[in-house]
Amino acid sequence: MAAQVPGRCSYFVQKKNRFCKMVVGKGKLFCGEHANMEGAGSRRIVCPLDPKHTVTEDKLQKHLKKCNSREKPKPVYFVENINAGSAAGDETLHQVSLSERSRSEVESLLDKLKTVVKGLQCDLEDRVLSHPVLHDELNNPKNGDSAYKHLKQQSSILGHLEALGLLGRGRCFVEFGAGRGKLSHWIHEALKTCDGPKTCDDLQLLLVERCSTRFKVDGKHQEDSVSFERLQVDIQHLDLSKVPLLQHRSLPLVGVGKHLCGAATDLALRCLLETPGPRDATEPPQKRLKPSEPAELRPGDDPGTAPADSGPGPGPVLGLAVALCCHHRCEWRHYVGQQFFLERGLGAAEFSAFCRMSSWATCGLRPTNQDRSPQDPTNQRGDDEEHEPAEETDSVNRFVAAADRQQVGHLCKLLIDCGRRHFLKTKGFSSKLSRYVSADVTLENVLLTAEPSSSSSSSL
Repeated sequence: MAAQVPGRCSYFVQKKNRFCKMVVGKGKLFCGEHANMEGAGSRRIVCPLDPKHTVTEDKLQKHLKKCNSREKPKPVYFVENINAGSAAGDETLHQVSLSERSRSEVESLLDKLKTVVKGLQCDLEDRVLSHPVLHDELNNPKNGDSAYKHLKQQSSILGHLEALGLLGRGRCFVEFGAGRGKLSHWIHEALKTCDGPKTCDDLQLLLVERCSTRFKVDGKHQEDSVSFERLQVDIQHLDLSKVPLLQHRSLPLVGVGKHLCGAATDLALRCLLETPGPRDATEPPQKRLKPSEPAELRPGDDPGTAPADSGPGPGPVLGLAVALCCHHRCEWRHYVGQQFFLERGLGAAEFSAFCRMSSWATCGLRPTNQDRSPQDPTNQRGDDEEHEPAEETDSVNRFVAAADRQQVGHLCKLLIDCGRRHFLKTKGFSSKLSRYVSADVTLENVLLTAEPSSSSSSSL
């Protein structure tokens, strides 16, 4: 058992087998959270906004006004479900697990899958690249296996950006599911030594992450000429045309992401490529806002909605590079390749089944009787790509051999990604799917890249 540290709380936390580490006030034995242990003062009660902490009963009303869990004003760029896709028919879709399907149903799905995939021109290429800016870090003996795996992936993503001509200044890199922001960090490191002017308006790194994240690396760049800006918002509700920074700078955009889980990839594609156009240029501009500051309403604006754009808005999308992940967490409503599926006689039911089967590509013979907590299908974090597989049961195992399941899983992933490529084509982009790192680095090793189409672009 760890000894109590002087000046710290005297409360012993049984669950952690140590004393509380909170600092105490002068002459106190316990911190504010455990002050009721002294037997004096107002009793502490659970905060009604967040049961993870407590508050003294006589100061509850004061606490509710400043509690970090209180409902805060929505930022100007928050537009509910703007990137969610149409909900028409989605509520009627009955999610049927693989274990509920008969052998004939599973075999019918496999026949449909093989027939559709056979006629596709949507191959994967092996293309492992690297970037010299990460060379020293990759050879740093202090890095463990986990850090090395992430560095390999970040190096290859930067290599692909450079090969596409996207890794340069004079643009805004939007990192979706940024987590700690390590990918943006290395983009900054790669560009800070390049030739040419280096003003604060020359380059922007916009990090999108819906969760509050500890140990963010963008905090280390506050003194740099390059501007890092973080938006704490779900991609599903992010309207890039309303981000004040992009309204005033109008820099062209490059979308990046490292392991955008499931539906988060589709949300990011919609966010980048279906952002509404700028408002009428004859209307007066609003004052410049901080990213988290609520919008100023104009006469006639609905208080329940964000106002329209106040400036020219973001520039054109130059391209993207997104590492794909967790296809079993995709959802039909959010999926950008619905038209692609419908044109091939497939619908929401087949999509749901193929999403579940896609986990066979990475889960192998992993035990399936483990207790798992519910998963969020739109998980957007990019820090850890080793996610739990989707459901797989013994009843399905009897239908499909282990070796065949892995192949089927890869075909399902490929089909889902081909739908994303089809969407990009309809938006005027040519795209590729590449194995950007080897499978021993991560089994989720496919990178989707895209750039505006040329007249010679090949069709799907």
